[in-house]
Amino acid sequence: MQYSQGFKMRMVQRLSGPDPISANKLAQEVGVSQNSLSRWLRQAANINHFEKTYEEHSDMSAKRPLDLTPEQKLQIVIEAESLSDEELGEFLRRKGVHEAQLLQWRSQIMNGLSAQPIKKSKKTGSEAKKIKKLEKELQRKDKALAEASALLVLKKKAQAIWGDEDTNTPKKNGD
Repeated sequence: MQYSQGFKMRMVQRLSGPDPISANKLAQEVGVSQNSLSRWLRQAANINHFEKTYEEHSDMSAKRPLDLTPEQKLQIVIEAESLSDEELGEFLRRKGVHEAQLLQWRSQIMNGLSAQPIKKSKKTGSEAKKIKKLEKELQRKDKALAEASALLVLKKKAQAIWGDEDTNTPKKNGD
């Protein structure tokens, strides 16, 4: 009888999972021969061994792009930049990455490089008080300077309109 791959996987899971049962007991329970169950278990063990070996020797240890570390994503983006379109397709298939993900990672890298946050230094209490005092004094001096400047402008305007007080002006009564 032909069994589905999903059925075989469930049987292997029951044989090797968290609460494993013997192949004889499972064979009686589900009506499958003990030899078939044991063969499925051996095949699954060989597949798992092959996958682990492949991961150890593969240049990409994570199975999904979501499992990649930022360093791995950066490495993929850097490697992809130097490839032609034909090579890029093969490279992305080998890495298991879609082109859209590559473009997204490239964008994130560029945004990270261009938008560097400005770090504010933490001032001690005495430094903060000193800065506040100096800023207050600077404001006071700016106000005084603005006032002196305004008085000079007014004095020049008054001289232009009425003339200099020191010069002799003719009086109306003829003295």
